[in-house]
Amino acid sequence: MIVSSSAPERLSPRDRTREDVFASIRSSRGVTRSALARVTGLSSSTVGHAVARLLADGRIVEGTLSAMGRGTGSGRRAAILTAVPGAARVGAIDFGHQHFRVAIGDEVGHVIGERDVRLNVDDSPVAGLDAACEEIERLCDRHGIPRLAGIAVGVPGPVEHATGIVRTTTILSNWSGMSPAREVENRLGVRAIVDNDAILGAMGERHQGAGELHDYFLYVKAAHGIGAGMVLAGEPYRGGTGFAGEIGHAHIAGRPELCRCGSRGCLEAVVSVPSVMEQIFHTHPQLDEEKIDLATLTDSVSTRVLNEAGRILGGALADLINLLNPTALIIGGELGSSGPAFIGGVRSSVNRFAQMPLASACVVLPAALGTRAELIGALVLAGNLVQSGN
Repeated sequence: MIVSSSAPERLSPRDRTREDVFASIRSSRGVTRSALARVTGLSSSTVGHAVARLLADGRIVEGTLSAMGRGTGSGRRAAILTAVPGAARVGAIDFGHQHFRVAIGDEVGHVIGERDVRLNVDDSPVAGLDAACEEIERLCDRHGIPRLAGIAVGVPGPVEHATGIVRTTTILSNWSGMSPAREVENRLGVRAIVDNDAILGAMGERHQGAGELHDYFLYVKAAHGIGAGMVLAGEPYRGGTGFAGEIGHAHIAGRPELCRCGSRGCLEAVVSVPSVMEQIFHTHPQLDEEKIDLATLTDSVSTRVLNEAGRILGGALADLINLLNPTALIIGGELGSSGPAFIGGVRSSVNRFAQMPLASACVVLPAALGTRAELIGALVLAGNLVQSGN
């Protein structure tokens, strides 16, 4: 998925192992040696050698956790390893359907500056790319950053893994055949990588949010569209060609809503921000459409609308829980941040339709990073690009 003019550096097996260990450390907020061995599948001695070299190189630091407590052994403090942010700075662009967000940060996903811009990205991909790159340049100027080491781009549609090209005739039809990474490289002269936005949301939650404690979870971005990002065995799962997670056009039987793909009853036509907003405005004609915030609506009618939308989404996701057996279902996007009514609706349907014990093993959570999960995930991906040297 990387679009870059530079050839990848060939690493020795020992160096590759060390980089894999470093990537595991960097993808967490802190990890012990024993946890590293468990996550990577490497022997304790191999992990120890890699950690010793990373400490000597100053790429990681070692701290301590509090004692494990009574009944857990000696009670000694556990050593915890964290990555040291390098001097390199990276950028992130998260394209939504009606807006985009940009950020600059360090290699481990810490934000230095960010901007959120309203723009119809679906209809005007060139204008969206122009505007996003201009905002990146403004952020760099504002924070005194002369050059970025890499940049990651998230788009709300299917991205072919091998080429980084958007492949769709319905979702983001005006983007079909485009290579967002190459477009950004041409504008900014910076190495770039592209991925689906829901995958980036999953990466953000895995790195800094509700997915930190879960090696198997399903992240769903519920916004103007519906998309899913899966994390299996601690790693993003993209499928054979990169299109996994395109659940927005799953069919909901008996629903007449017309979807932008031309079909009726698609999940995103029934459960999405525009669909929910239409119901809210119909029942609340006094509200200002430009200023509405779903999270502030706590009246009984709004609660009922949001809860029902959550129930419909949860019903569709129950089959995925039966299939994948995740330990967490994390709901992001504007609907995921709308409050307990929507999340409670999702949880209710999961409990009803997912099979036991799969339902009881899966917690339903709002995204800890809210609507910024995709942006944080893009910074993490950009950091991976820089660290890999690809």
